[in-house]
Amino acid sequence: MNNNVADILIEALPYIKRFSGKTIVVKYGGHAMKDENLKKDFANDITLLKYIGVNPVVVHGGGPQINKVLDSMGITSRFIRGMRYTDDETMDVVEMVLGGKVNKDIVARINRQGGKAVGLTGKDGMLITAKKMTIYHQEDENKPPEIIDPGMVGDVSGINPDIIHTLTDKGFIPVIAPVGVGKNGETYNINADVVASKIASALKAERLILLTDVDGVLDKDKKLVSSVDAANIKEMIETDGIKGGMIPKVECALDALRNSVKKAHIINGKLPHAVLLELFTDSGIGTQVFLN
Repeated sequence: MNNNVADILIEALPYIKRFSGKTIVVKYGGHAMKDENLKKDFANDITLLKYIGVNPVVVHGGGPQINKVLDSMGITSRFIRGMRYTDDETMDVVEMVLGGKVNKDIVARINRQGGKAVGLTGKDGMLITAKKMTIYHQEDENKPPEIIDPGMVGDVSGINPDIIHTLTDKGFIPVIAPVGVGKNGETYNINADVVASKIASALKAERLILLTDVDGVLDKDKKLVSSVDAANIKEMIETDGIKGGMIPKVECALDALRNSVKKAHIINGKLPHAVLLELFTDSGIGTQVFLN
């Protein structure tokens, strides 16, 4: 047993050296945010990264938690092409849950493990500026596209990383809720994968890690694809090898890679210590995404 532990540590050593002083952005969401043991594992992983010299930055989701509060208030959740329709009342709940309950719970868990986490939303220090999203949907090429209004759902228009740099330089771990601010001070609900990708790009991060509820990119036989490049992703999307909710994730990964991020990873957050296993083992556990 001791030899096995030593082998694991020796295997991890070159990766620890490689990532020391580097920034790693982790999008935290899915089942990993609901299971108590996985919550503790995640907090331990993030704290350990900071202690060994890595600068982790956490961007989190919170869809199930938002649904729970909306249900308790008798507000029906509506989704338009996978995005939550966000009117003013829903936006109040989104901001309260993401920026309050969910964010502060993650911060508290990391701090209990010995980390120094600080919770932020995109409004803090004008971290995330946003613009209203408009959805264009065209079912028939012979008809004009339908314009869909999703409410206060936003696209990222800019990232100001100064507050993140200030915190990481002082030894803190930023934990960021995906809420942005418009040019007139309005609040926007933004997809957490998109926010993580844009923040990773702005920070020129060494890695972007997207936690999800599947093992990663799967081929037609449902087997894990351990490594995939942009050309293969395009082909797999065209042949339905990559479909559904995995498409926007690989698109976020590619967007980050085209904007200074070294590599991106899509991994199963349901596995204990998923972040450490992906970063510090030779084989990893999920899909590594890279450009040609």
